[in-house]
Amino acid sequence: MEKINRFLLKMMIVVFLLTGCSNEPENNETGEKQEEISIVLSDDGIFVDNKGISEEKTAAVYIGADIVYYEEGKGKTYGQGKKKDSHSKEEADKHTVITIAQPGTYRVSGKITYGQIAVDLGKESRENEKAVVNLILDNAEINCSVAPAIVVYNAYECGSRKEKDANPVVDTTGAGFNLVLAQNSENIINGSYVAEIYEEGTTKEDLKNEKAKKKYKFDASIDSLVSFNIASKENGRLTVNAQKEGISSSLHMTINSGEIIINAADDSINTNKNDVSVFTMNGGTLVCNSGFGKEGDGIDSNGFLVINGGFVTAFANSESIDSGLDSDKGIYLNGGTVFGSGNMYDKISKDSGQLFMVLEFDKKVKENDLIMITDQDDNPVTAFRAVNDYHIAVYSSPRIAEGRYNIYKVSDVTGDLERNIYSNISGYKNPVLLNSYQLEKNGDVS
Repeated sequence: MEKINRFLLKMMIVVFLLTGCSNEPENNETGEKQEEISIVLSDDGIFVDNKGISEEKTAAVYIGADIVYYEEGKGKTYGQGKKKDSHSKEEADKHTVITIAQPGTYRVSGKITYGQIAVDLGKESRENEKAVVNLILDNAEINCSVAPAIVVYNAYECGSRKEKDANPVVDTTGAGFNLVLAQNSENIINGSYVAEIYEEGTTKEDLKNEKAKKKYKFDASIDSLVSFNIASKENGRLTVNAQKEGISSSLHMTINSGEIIINAADDSINTNKNDVSVFTMNGGTLVCNSGFGKEGDGIDSNGFLVINGGFVTAFANSESIDSGLDSDKGIYLNGGTVFGSGNMYDKISKDSGQLFMVLEFDKKVKENDLIMITDQDDNPVTAFRAVNDYHIAVYSSPRIAEGRYNIYKVSDVTGDLERNIYSNISGYKNPVLLNSYQLEKNGDVS
């Protein structure tokens, strides 16, 4: 991974030729209609198709499974967790696990104070392309204080985990899990994480020889062990408040539509299969604020990071050396509006399909500071304000063209504001010129 951590103000622009995923996955909100199973949550009881939920494991949906969490008071052979990662049995026992055990479409509504939705179609489902769960959130609130609020153990895996197959363009249309935001719905996920737990029988000798094997580890409030998609009908919104990471996939993740707001104490988005995973943004709005802990990238992919469209703001933690956009194998900005901020720059591919700017500042920009970009005639192009302090910002938009640009710090802007980014600017106050550049094709700067 190439890192640039020089605190100089500069801008780079690159032209992109590669196209990303173009097919949106079908789901019950946007594609073929399927019969739905209704799940209504409440602290007084859970109802499935207007009947009390079953406790039989043969049912499509049931309760009674133990929640996976990091238990307090365990020794070093139990796992890697520390005291702050552990929970009492009493706290864990407050939670109800709603297990989805059969393929199908499930519409979830209502609120549960201590609960988790777990998708587990069995290990054999990983190879079965019909083992697909569409989970529709329809004004749902799920709170889990000891583990992810939504966890996917087993469903069909549409992707390859082999490094030889790694590519920034993946098709997750056939993924085994689809998270769907219902039309005009407001959905809230308040979740935790599970520090690494070892397989039973792990010994001190195993630890000494680094042979301890992982049984469980979940870092995010929504955590999937298989590739998945997120989509929405009109005005579907999801807010994720995370004690660690926000939304994570062990392989690929694709966002096609919807408004997603993540407040995280670590990475807001993480796709974590080394050198293979792909995070793809095709449309919708994604707001990532990773400033609630001690570290965290805005969006972190251990493989590729691809943005083809939509509106993305990704704010890294202000104190750590992290990026708004972070990828081990390459970042491709092909379309949409993107603003990322942090204290480190991960190089963006010259094969990107849309021009972009990288701004590096010798002094940290405060979260309330307004930075404005104008063209060579000082016509405002955009202005933005981050939610966390930063040294480095990345901006990409169809509004950018080759030419000369000026960068100002201003005290106020009049214009259209969407998620910390101004457009159609008609006025501004107290401009202080920071720098200006001639931006040319293929990233040439003069």
